[in-house]
Amino acid sequence: MRLENTQGCLRNAIRPLAVFAGVAAALAMSVHLLVAAPTPEPARAEPATVAALSPFIEVHSHLEMKDAAGSIQAALRAMPIENAAKIILLPPPFTPDDPSRFDDEKLIEAEKGHRDKLAFLGGGGTLNVMIQEAVHSGNAGPEVQKKFKERAEQIMRQGASGFGEMTTEHFATAPGTYYEYAPADHPLFLLLADVSAEHGGAPIDIHMESAPKVIPLPAEMKSPPNPPQIRENIAAFERLLAHNPRANILWAHEGADNTGYRTVELSRRLLKAHPNLYMELKVDAGAVGKNSPLVDGGSGAIKPDWMKLFQDFPDRFVIGTDQHYSEPAKGPQRWETMVSLFNQLPAGIRQKIGIDNPTRLYHLK
Repeated sequence: MRLENTQGCLRNAIRPLAVFAGVAAALAMSVHLLVAAPTPEPARAEPATVAALSPFIEVHSHLEMKDAAGSIQAALRAMPIENAAKIILLPPPFTPDDPSRFDDEKLIEAEKGHRDKLAFLGGGGTLNVMIQEAVHSGNAGPEVQKKFKERAEQIMRQGASGFGEMTTEHFATAPGTYYEYAPADHPLFLLLADVSAEHGGAPIDIHMESAPKVIPLPAEMKSPPNPPQIRENIAAFERLLAHNPRANILWAHEGADNTGYRTVELSRRLLKAHPNLYMELKVDAGAVGKNSPLVDGGSGAIKPDWMKLFQDFPDRFVIGTDQHYSEPAKGPQRWETMVSLFNQLPAGIRQKIGIDNPTRLYHLK
C-alpha cells in the first residue's frame, strides 16, 4: 500500500514538471525561430535630385524628334527641377545618308510658344551634311560655297542663336551611329567662321575628339565603322580659330574625353592662345571620360587643376550637358552630374559660367 502511494505521489509530481518542460521547449523553439528568421532590409530610398544652387543656361541639349511635342514638354518639366533658366536645343551632326536627319525647322516648330524658355541652333542637319559631302567628293568649289553660305544665312534669318552641332571628328560609339571626319580648316568651316563674324560672332558648336598627334583608335571603340587610326586634328582646329577672330567657336564636351588627350594642359594652352575659343562643360556619370574634372569620374570633388582652370578662365566656359529629352529612364541624368560640378564652383564663377557667358555669346534676352 505504501509502495502504491509512493508511486502515485511521484506521478503527481512529474506531471507538472513535464508540462513545464514542454512549455519551455516551445518557448525555446519560438525564440530560435525569431532569431533565425532573416530581418527584411528596408527599401533603399532613391538619391534625392539636387538642383543647381543658382540658375544656369543649358546650351547643348537634344530632342527625340519621333515625339517632338512630348520631348519639349519633358524639357519644360525638367527646367524647374534643374534650376535651368533656358535650354538651347540643336540637331546632332548628321551624315548625308542618315534617314532620320532634321535641322532647325523642326526645332522652330517644336519650340513654338516657348521661346521665352527655349532657343535653338541650326546646321547639324544641313551645313554639317554639306561639309561631309564636300570632304567625300573633294568638291568645295564656288557653287558649293555659294549654297553653303545661303543656307547659313537662312538659318540666322530663322532666328537661330548660332550654328551646330557641327563636327570635325565624331566616333561611332553605338549601333546606328556614324563615324565622321572633316578637317577643321576645310574651306566650308572657314566660310562658316566668316558668316559667324558677320552675325556678331554667332557661336559655332563643334564636336571634336582630341588628337594632338596621330593616335590609335581607343581600345573601347570598334573598327569598323571607326578607322584604326585617328588623324592629328589640333593644328587644323587652331587654323580655324585664327582664320577670323571675330567668329566664336565652342568646343563641345569638355570633361567627356574619349581619347585621353583633351587635357587641362591642352585646354589652358588653347584658351590662352585663342580669345575666341569657348568650352562647353559636360560630365556624364553614365559614360565617364578619360579626363573628368571630378575625382571619381562621375562624382566627387572638382580636381584642383580643373578648378584652377575655371578660376583662370571664368569667362570662357558654358554648360553644355548633352542632355536628351525625354530623359532616359535610367539615371543619373547628364544634367545631374554636371550640376554636381557646377554647385562646387564659387558663386561668382557660377554666375559667369551659368548665366553671363551664354547670355553674351548667344545674344539671349
